[in-house]
Order: sequence, then structure tokens, then C-alpha cells
Amino acid sequence: MPTYISLANWTDQGRTDVKQTLQRADRTDQLAQKYGCNLHLYWTVGPYDFVAITEAPDEESARALTLEVDSGGAVKSTVLRAYEREEMSSILGRLG
Repeated sequence: MPTYISLANWTDQGRTDVKQTLQRADRTDQLAQKYGCNLHLYWTVGPYDFVAITEAPDEESARALTLEVDSGGAVKSTVLRAYEREEMSSILGRLG
């Protein structure tokens, strides 16, 4: 399954309701399951409030999950497509 890395920050709303972060994480995990995704969430210290690693069956599922989570208003995320070694090898094999 394709892997995605999300770098996310709380919005003003998310910071105001920070005590609800565990409940929001549970809801996000339920949404991930709805879209057939496997989610690993980590709260972090630094420029991002948390990082999520998501395995999704396809790009559309990953995007739908991100849209639904972000539309809740508590977080704003940047999503990166991650490639494993074998995938990168295949990509490099296409180079001329």
C-alpha cells in the first residue's frame, strides 16, 4: 500500500480544545479504518504538533481521509507521499 507522511499543526480551535486531542485521535483512527487506511499517529515537539504515517489502499482514499480530518477544523496538515526502497528503485529504473 502507498505510504503517506502527514506533518500537522493544531489550528487555533485545536489548541483551544487541546484536552480533546486523544478523543480526536480516536476519531481519526476510525476515519482511517473507514477509508481502508492504517494510521500511526505521534505527537511531537518542534515545528509540528504531530506526525502521522498512513498506509492507504490508493491515493483517493488517502486524500479523502486528509480532507475529512482537516475539515473538522482542529488541524491543518501537509501530506507527503513516501516511497520505500523498492519503489524508489523502480522510479530510478525509469530514468534515461
